[in-house]
Amino acid sequence: MPKYYCIYIITNLSNTVLYTGVTGNLIGRIYYHKNNFSSSFSSKYNLNKLVYYEIFEDITLAIQREKQIKAGNRKRKIELISKFNPDWKDLNSSLF
Repeated sequence: MPKYYCIYIITNLSNTVLYTGVTGNLIGRIYYHKNNFSSSFSSKYNLNKLVYYEIFEDITLAIQREKQIKAGNRKRKIELISKFNPDWKDLNSSLF
């Protein structure tokens, strides 16, 4: 069974703060964010709404893409999300 890696963007209910991450278990990571299991950046700003993700088979490519997105400005991230998820719906329930 192939291993998949995902880059993702989460936000808060009012879509004011964005966080980009990479994981080998997107469902588990979003569960972690939704339940505030740490005193991290995401829990501090109540970031628990999945609005964007991409899937990779190669962790190196996933990390490169994460860095590319993080290097972009807020406007580019908003454009990326809006093309993928125009209504900025929480995509958690549509995962796999």
